[in-house]
Amino acid sequence: MSASGSGSRPPTIADVAQAASVSRTTVSHALNGIGKVDPRTRERIKAIAAELGYRPNLRAQRLRRGEAKAIALASSMPFAVAGGPSRLGFYMEVAAAAAERALLHGYALVLVPPVRSGSPLYSVDIDGAIVVEPETDDVAIAQLRERGLPYVALGRPVAPGDEAPYVDLRGVEVAELLLGHLREQGARRPALIVGAGSRHSGVDARDVFERAAARHGWAPLVASAPEEGGEQAGYDSCAALLAEHPGIDAVCALVDTFAVGAVRAILDSGRRIPQDVLVVTRYDGLRARTCQPPLTSVDLHLDRAASEAVELLLGRLRGSGAAAAAPVVGGRDQNVASMFA
Repeated sequence: MSASGSGSRPPTIADVAQAASVSRTTVSHALNGIGKVDPRTRERIKAIAAELGYRPNLRAQRLRRGEAKAIALASSMPFAVAGGPSRLGFYMEVAAAAAERALLHGYALVLVPPVRSGSPLYSVDIDGAIVVEPETDDVAIAQLRERGLPYVALGRPVAPGDEAPYVDLRGVEVAELLLGHLREQGARRPALIVGAGSRHSGVDARDVFERAAARHGWAPLVASAPEEGGEQAGYDSCAALLAEHPGIDAVCALVDTFAVGAVRAILDSGRRIPQDVLVVTRYDGLRARTCQPPLTSVDLHLDRAASEAVELLLGRLRGSGAAAAAPVVGGRDQNVASMFA
């Protein structure tokens, strides 16, 4: 079977309609799963379209439906902590898993660089977005709201009144696991280094640490480092803590970039890891694995969390799940209990 007069040009919907002896509207409805088309006719049209090698004009479909068929992954988190110099890290692991899941549903994933004031997020043609670990006054969320676009969060939103659906990265449980590990290893004067912003992971870790300090009689040694400072900010914060509190025997540097800087500061001070100072961090990414010595860290199962966030966003685009938070990804043992040294 061949399209009459088609020559070398790609077959069109008119060619399929002629070969199937039906109207173009019937072909469109059959191939797109809409309208009232007899199931046998629908299958026959699909078979003819496949035999002719017909491919739908996706751009025309998007224009007719008013859809971009694209979603964005956005964050205000600077690459200094989200990706690092190699651009491989927390953000990119999320992006890879989210892109794969989105494509299964026929959506492209647009990877947006860290969103700051004046960022071109306004001009990106998308249907919605996943915002990674938003802050209280998150610029990415502000821009999405201004455009009237739906979004979900990867990580619990911390802004008062923000009821966006989210996939819980379980900041409390992760912090409890890390601090519990340090205590089990004999730490009695631990310190915490978190980002200076208000992301849920830092907020949760600070709360957990302060409660643990009160319960175990620890000094509440907490330092915050600016995210944009990256590894050097972690180094400076840890060096200052060690100088002021030389008895520190463990450091929980929540951001892996800060943890690598903290390791340098500890070694430069003449201390040994782990003999003199234990070091743990939240995310078991490339930095934690390649650091010398390697860092004890947590498997956040970001591939599953990112996939869940895509499903949650697509649910919003279809008109479901607009107000409820997504269930936690996995159980405690599955999601936060995998550690390595």
